[in-house]
Amino acid sequence: MRAEVEWVDSRERLPEDGTTVAAAITGRFAAGADEEDPIAGKEFWLVMPMSFVTRHFDEDGREYNDCFVDFDGYVRPPYGRDGDDPQICDDPITHWAELPTLPGTTAHYLVGEEAKAARDRALGEGT
Repeated sequence: MRAEVEWVDSRERLPEDGTTVAAAITGRFAAGADEEDPIAGKEFWLVMPMSFVTRHFDEDGREYNDCFVDFDGYVRPPYGRDGDDPQICDDPITHWAELPTLPGTTAHYLVGEEAKAARDRALGEGT
C-alpha cells in the first residue's frame, strides 16, 4: 500500500481547527557543553503529528491563536507568524499535511468497535 500526502506551506494556508496533521518542523539543535557532539548547533527539519487549533490556552494561562500543538502540549506557530520570536518558539511549522486515511477506509481516525472492524477488514479478517 502507498499513501500520498499533499504538503501545504503554512504561510499559504492553515488546516481546519482541531485537525490532526503531519507537521514539518524546522529548528536548530542546542549547542551543548560537549564540543565533540556532531549535531550540536546544526539545523534540522523533521515531521511530527500535531493538532492545529485556532485558540489554545497553555498551562500557564497564555493564549495562542492559529498554532500547532504537539502531544506533549508544546505550542509551535506557523512559520513566519511569531516564529521569528524565540520567546514564543524557535522551531516553527513550515509545512503540514493531512494524515492519510486508514487502510480500506475514508477515515483518518477511528475508535472503539469501528477501529477493530476497520482493522479486521483491512487485514482480510473481517466480514
